[in-house]
Amino acid sequence: DLHNVAHSFPTRRSSDPRTLAWPALVDAARGSELRMAMWTGDPAINRYMQQFIAPRLRERYGITLSIVPVAGDVPVLLGNELAAGQTRSHLDLVWINGENFYKLRAQQALFGPFTEYLPGNAYVDWRNPRIARDFQQDVAGFEAPWGTAQLLLITDTARVSAPPRDVTALAAWIHAQPGRFTFDLSFTGLSFLKSLMIGLSDERSALDGPFDEARYGAARERLFAWLRDVQPSLWRAGKTFPRDVAQLHALFANGEVDFTMSMNDGEADNKVASGLFPPSAQAYALDSGTIANTHYLGIVARSPHKAAAMVVINELQSPEAQYEKLRSGVWGDGTVLDVERLPPPWPTRFATLPGRERAPPRAALKGRALAEPSPEVMVHLERDFREHFLGH
Repeated sequence: DLHNVAHSFPTRRSSDPRTLAWPALVDAARGSELRMAMWTGDPAINRYMQQFIAPRLRERYGITLSIVPVAGDVPVLLGNELAAGQTRSHLDLVWINGENFYKLRAQQALFGPFTEYLPGNAYVDWRNPRIARDFQQDVAGFEAPWGTAQLLLITDTARVSAPPRDVTALAAWIHAQPGRFTFDLSFTGLSFLKSLMIGLSDERSALDGPFDEARYGAARERLFAWLRDVQPSLWRAGKTFPRDVAQLHALFANGEVDFTMSMNDGEADNKVASGLFPPSAQAYALDSGTIANTHYLGIVARSPHKAAAMVVINELQSPEAQYEKLRSGVWGDGTVLDVERLPPPWPTRFATLPGRERAPPRAALKGRALAEPSPEVMVHLERDFREHFLGH
């Protein structure tokens, strides 16, 4: 039983749950109300958390899950708590990756290392470098992988019969169809811009390794030249952009633009299933590649419910939860487990899960997966884009 594997630690109660054997840690977590900070802009993800995960936590562990909606500003929230002198955070668990992980580690706002103390950690695919490293940072036990994803463009093939397959063709399409393409100003849009930065470079490794100002500057100038060329032909003449990917999805669903995009490579299927996107929606990656990454769960250093946070993370990484999350009609999010090493019947169940219909198989996308550059690239790109294209 993956939930009851005990570690050989003393069973005394402690404020540090890592000193407890797993059964004692589970006992210590009972009765907790766990506050989890996460982006809540996708109804499919919200349903998964509220209808599948929350009941399991309540029934199996006596833990009440309380979702706290945030939009990427977790480091600011926790920094404000610290500045106010709060010794206990109002957050316990945070959904993060990359840029936020970098900022939270700098603030010493995360508890850890903790992943090695989770029974289910034995089945995490740590041999995969895209899981073991987050935006080229060593995870170091301070965040637990939750899911994998790759940025895909989504178009309506009833409107766009021959979608542009590379960066040059995309620019030509934008010019030929003025007002029909845009991107958002949040994480997804910035991931699209990073994909273009690498696609416009001479080699895929152009931004690999630690942040380098000169290499970043050269890649940024190529990207900005491309953007300045297409800007007048973007939606609303490129003078304004959707604030987030949910607004971009709405523009696409309403027929105002012909493309949307998502860091969830299963999004086209679940949005068609929910009736938001037309059945003719299809997702694809540019030939030059798109960003692929892993998203993670971190425990707040000043959380009063660290034991409950560890139990919840272990449950979110369980085969049951990862399998349900992978289903295209549920979320379509990639698993972080090495499924071949799971006990029966899980390898067979994962292998025979029906595939999605509106995106290429993950195996086919691997060749077009670009590694996330260092988190400083995201920080600099967001600032530079706002300065050069938004005037602030």
